[in-house]
Amino acid sequence: MESFVRNAAPTQRALIKHREQKPLQKSHNARMNEDYNQHWMSETGFSQLKEDDGEKLRSRSWHGQFRELTRKCIVRNLTQAAS
Repeated sequence: MESFVRNAAPTQRALIKHREQKPLQKSHNARMNEDYNQHWMSETGFSQLKEDDGEKLRSRSWHGQFRELTRKCIVRNLTQAAS
């Protein structure tokens, strides 16, 4: 019984070894990081567009919303070019 008690002491866990990645997987991860950087830049642009022109489109139809958004983008580009 004594030997059982001695062996029941907690042992240290082995360190977790992460799996090694192939070069293709490493390049994919790097490309994903680059895409994420571009993603946050586009989100910033969209939020600025919403702040300047209001958050909601007034048109109900898809065609009307498309025209309204196109006009907003044209006006925004012109104001940025002028300033």
